[in-house]
Amino acid sequence: MPLHAVTEIHGEAGLRERFLLEIADLPAADQAALSDALELAAELHREDRRVREPYLNHLLRTAIRIKRYYHVDDADVLVAALLHDAVEDHPAELAGRDDGDPVEAALAAISARFNARVADLVRAVTNPEYDPERDADEQYREHVEASLTRTPWARVIKVSDFTDNGVGIVHTTGPKVARAATKYAPLVPTLRRLVALPDTPLAEDVKEHIYEQLDTAEERFRAILS
Repeated sequence: MPLHAVTEIHGEAGLRERFLLEIADLPAADQAALSDALELAAELHREDRRVREPYLNHLLRTAIRIKRYYHVDDADVLVAALLHDAVEDHPAELAGRDDGDPVEAALAAISARFNARVADLVRAVTNPEYDPERDADEQYREHVEASLTRTPWARVIKVSDFTDNGVGIVHTTGPKVARAATKYAPLVPTLRRLVALPDTPLAEDVKEHIYEQLDTAEERFRAILS
């Protein structure tokens, strides 16, 4: 069943159950780390909403998609997928303090709780503070291209995140629809090129699946913006 269909029918509880089923074939230590990351994400985003649903649903779909459809069993990547918005959205809460540099403190907390590689992956998909004198969407696209060019495994997380936002835009309502299409549509060619790079750690059939998803997202953006 498609992940957004699971969401519509079974909600957060259904996505949690699906996630646990997907990771059941991993070593016990990996399952424990992923369960810990899920509960951390649930706590950090407990008050966050995505239009009609808890924000945690987006994080669960992002991680499940990587495991189920990208065939990635790397627990660090899956942990980072669950936490990919944690530093950006809740740095002080994650760090346990609000003095100094909250972003660096939050990344240090992730490194201590999981490991440095997880923290590096989360860093790669965390948006930096933008120059208020420049267009934010342009800076977002520049950051994504530069960061993902340097970090192949972060491409996997970002593409799943983007798929949830792009293909899943039909499940969004209100003014956020046009805003999201405007932000994300120009990024499609960049992601397609990055996925195609030889060092992107995905099988060719998975890449083909992602290209189809990007095509679908692009069609939906075009329809919205026209």
